[in-house]
Amino acid sequence: MSFHKLSAMFGSMATPNVSHSVVIRAELNHRPGVLGRLTTAIGDAGGNILGLDLIEVTGETIVRDITVLAVDESHVDQIRTVAEEVPGVHIKSVLDRTFRLHLHGKIEVCGKTPIQNRDDLSMAYTPGVARVCLEIAKKPVEVHNYTIKANSVAVVTDGTAVLGLGNIGPYAALPVMEGKAQLFKQFAGVDAFPVCLNVQNTEQLIQAVEALEPAFGGINLEDIAAPRCFEVEEELKRRLDIPVFHDDQHGTAVVTLAALRNAMTVIDKKLTELTVVIAGAGAAGVAITKILANAGVPNIVVTDRQGAIYDGRPGLSGMKEWVAGNTNPGRRHGSLSDVLVGADVFVGVSGPGLLTRDDVARMGSRPIVFALANPEPEILPDEIEDLAAVVATGRSDYPNQINNVLCFPGIFRGALDASAMAITESMKLAAANAIASAVAPNELSPHYIIPSLFNKNVASMVAQAVADAARAEGVVRQDPRIV
Repeated sequence: MSFHKLSAMFGSMATPNVSHSVVIRAELNHRPGVLGRLTTAIGDAGGNILGLDLIEVTGETIVRDITVLAVDESHVDQIRTVAEEVPGVHIKSVLDRTFRLHLHGKIEVCGKTPIQNRDDLSMAYTPGVARVCLEIAKKPVEVHNYTIKANSVAVVTDGTAVLGLGNIGPYAALPVMEGKAQLFKQFAGVDAFPVCLNVQNTEQLIQAVEALEPAFGGINLEDIAAPRCFEVEEELKRRLDIPVFHDDQHGTAVVTLAALRNAMTVIDKKLTELTVVIAGAGAAGVAITKILANAGVPNIVVTDRQGAIYDGRPGLSGMKEWVAGNTNPGRRHGSLSDVLVGADVFVGVSGPGLLTRDDVARMGSRPIVFALANPEPEILPDEIEDLAAVVATGRSDYPNQINNVLCFPGIFRGALDASAMAITESMKLAAANAIASAVAPNELSPHYIIPSLFNKNVASMVAQAVADAARAEGVVRQDPRIV
């Protein structure tokens, strides 16, 4: 089956990718042409060969590992089938590289100082540790100085809205939370721990996190369904004196604002002149609305499945009531297509295929399109490259990837460094400005408005800006040794 037929079968977004990569261990007859026929068969089946390694040569046979990128699991099965049909080839195994990476988990706990003798043991554990315990009992604030709380974040979920997978539960959510913890450590040196909670309702979730608080210096809420996520975050912020941050909301919002700031420089417009249409009134959509309003955007229209949200629209509740009362000053009605007419910016946090080429054509001059639904955006950049001045997505295979990794490690690093007791709106704005500034003015272009995820300077720049903002706002804990 050709790759074009595979694309038709799996849709226009179907391309071989590393998340469905496998290592095929093949035993080949040691004769001319066998390897060539095998690689040709894999290529004709739509597989992208990434690597070819020699494992063993024994007499009449040769064993090779072939690393292949596929579209999905069924495509892997098809590639294996055609490989097995090549004369002189025996497939010994097919190893999924993504599953192998997750084998027995992706993170581990390591001691900061080795315990090599009795003196080390006496200080790290009993009897020496008792002195530190008593000091904390006498001055509880010292827990932030003498324990992992000074550098620890709980990555908390109930598994109700995991990636694009939906309510898959806390066990199935654990690989995602492990990955988040790994990113915290790699990008900002923060010790993060996956905390997947098997709870039945909102109050149980709140109480569980509240009970866990003594061990953590911050709480990163993750993959919690709306509207529960709003109530959980607000209540935990009220009950706890450590930073609480729902990354699905605010991380997306911070990076979106950073990208928009730079996009405005590219097209020579100002935030204070914009009309922005946001598709999606869930956690991310509401947070983007709030941060853009705080940054000075005067005219924001949010849409959901029923069209534009406006003050007085029947049937609104929860955060949509807030949206209705704080956006759409012209009380525009109608569908997404209706309210996009003349708009400067589209931000999509909804679903695939929602935006059409005609919609973009009816926007204002030099429109900005942020199609952030993942993995399939509201519209593919290729479809509007001649219409939109700047396009961004959440994907890594297009320019201008808007990804929370640019935000959350540095935000928590800065909050922990400043001993912040909360993450405020001014700290989020500072983070957005820092991310935007990581792209030098002479580097800005329609295809480069946001720094690379692997730009090592971003996390430290965000951390410094966030820490400075926290201190300026006075939301920091005083060190008893300094007062």
